[in-house]
Amino acid sequence: MTKPTVKAVLLSPQRELGAKPLLVVGPSLGTSTVLWSETAALLGDEYDVIGWDLPGHGISPAATEGFDVPELADAVVDLVESVAPGARFHYAGVSLGGATGLQLGIKHGDRLRSLSVQCSGAKLGTPEGWLERAETVRKLGTPVMIQGSAERWFAKGFMDRQPDISSRLLHALRDADRFGYSFCCEALAAFDVREQLGSITVPTQAIAGVEDTVAPPPFAEAVVAGVSAGGTFAVAEALDGVGHLAPAEAPAVVAGLMRNFMKENGL
Repeated sequence: MTKPTVKAVLLSPQRELGAKPLLVVGPSLGTSTVLWSETAALLGDEYDVIGWDLPGHGISPAATEGFDVPELADAVVDLVESVAPGARFHYAGVSLGGATGLQLGIKHGDRLRSLSVQCSGAKLGTPEGWLERAETVRKLGTPVMIQGSAERWFAKGFMDRQPDISSRLLHALRDADRFGYSFCCEALAAFDVREQLGSITVPTQAIAGVEDTVAPPPFAEAVVAGVSAGGTFAVAEALDGVGHLAPAEAPAVVAGLMRNFMKENGL
């Protein structure tokens, strides 16, 4: 395995980096930095917000071979090094981006100021399910996932209420590289850090959507219990009427929760 390369998009106003605290935000499988655009806009006056795309998604190059979630975490640190060498940063991520956040907490905790794990968990799905999906998408491409993802991603009625953002997210899925998507599925198949949560020493926030069928509130509570068992402050939040993509579905609520948490607990 070789470490994947991820590219960044500046989601806050153009200015010299370093004047504001750095916040790095990560995507869920099949999405892009579009997932964070509205939440980042609400935080962009107070934080330098940088989003990253998964391999083969958004602006990140396609991967030519497999990788695991620890290597994604390494790639995020390399990305930060390229834009703000040595900087400690707040991190927030959704689903696979949240799993990457947990891995950052385990492996690179000295670089983090706070951690917000959203619509995610220490283990997601089953290895068999992920490997089957990887094989399907490798053969048929990402458009085969659009209908199922639309049902999994959004709480009931969201696509009707917010056709623009939901359409942009589904376009990101359609445009994702089939091999990059499949490699991400295989990384998720191998991901299980339930026994390592106690080693996270950075304050951790776990946000879940009540209507999320992928990573419902008990997943967030399990993350908090695991991190807390190691003596680190952690808190869970459950959002009514929200599915699997909290920053897109409830940007004002997510931005508010993140802002309060970073201000009160950012090291």
